[in-house]
Amino acid sequence: MAQVEGVELWYGAIVPWDGIGDRTDASHLSAPQTLLLRPGTPSSPLYWTPMLTGPLVFELPAFLLGLLLGSFLNVCISRLPQHQSILKPRSHCPSCRHTIAWYDNIPILSWILLRGRCRSCRQRIAWRYPLVEFSFALWLTFAARTAFPLLQPGLPSGAFGITLLDAAGLAILGFLLIGLLVMDWQTHTLPDAFTLSGSLIGLLLICVRAAYLLPHQYDLLLHGPNPLTSVGGAQDQGNIVLTGPEHLILGRLYAMALWAAILLFIRFAYKTLRQQEGLGMGDIKLAAMITAFLGFWLGAFAIFFGVILCAAYAGTLIARHRATAATRLPLGSFLCIGGLIAAILGAPVIAWYVSLF
Repeated sequence: MAQVEGVELWYGAIVPWDGIGDRTDASHLSAPQTLLLRPGTPSSPLYWTPMLTGPLVFELPAFLLGLLLGSFLNVCISRLPQHQSILKPRSHCPSCRHTIAWYDNIPILSWILLRGRCRSCRQRIAWRYPLVEFSFALWLTFAARTAFPLLQPGLPSGAFGITLLDAAGLAILGFLLIGLLVMDWQTHTLPDAFTLSGSLIGLLLICVRAAYLLPHQYDLLLHGPNPLTSVGGAQDQGNIVLTGPEHLILGRLYAMALWAAILLFIRFAYKTLRQQEGLGMGDIKLAAMITAFLGFWLGAFAIFFGVILCAAYAGTLIARHRATAATRLPLGSFLCIGGLIAAILGAPVIAWYVSLF
């Protein structure tokens, strides 16, 4: 913040008052609103208006960071299915094993300058590498865009924490799902390092989220006599109440367990009827991880959408005589696509569906 002739400057552009609305009110503007000027006197002919670069405070750094993290995600994709360390050795060409210099490891740019080939052996470098980097950069940019309200002066500390937490959760979920999508597509494996660790991270985030609940927010009243007894031994006939944090955390654990149980039953039933595996444990862990981040209904949306996509893909392959009913399919990749779509569009789609009844 800086002082210019009695005016507190935050972010934004100072422009003459156009006579529309109050001088400190930018509600008539069509851009995302953030009051970015506080005039020193009521007669000051100035007001705050958002600059076009306002969102770039988050988005541009997020895109650049997303490219770097996307490069690291490529390392995870290449090594975790092979049970290799993601720290050592340094990045190298998969064909000639030559160590890649730092100037040949710049996300996307190096791939373009080298024309998609290794500098040492001239073997082709797969499209997957720049595609993953660019995809996660876009995802992180989207996650950062959700943090734009943090630019508002005077934002309550609780709202600040919730907004930051939601943006971080969205970014982490995207990192995990994009990585698992590619790993399952290429190797038909869903490493525990992503699925189980992701479930723990999702639960940790929901625990932190519970700390920001207001008093009595999200409380749940369970009707019926309380099974607990008082010190004197008489039974308390009151109702059982789950506090907001208990309701939020236990509800998320219940949602994870419920979806895991449903998919385990499907796995058991298919194996009993067909005498072969039809659903891998990795897919079940992935569904639990998605639910840990998104909750029961958005998790249901992701699973339903992923299964429909996988069925459509299988039908296309069978129609083109490129697969049979026994062909193994990367269901996890389609569940990841469902999870990414659910994180962005799931809530409004579910709200629209509920409004029909």
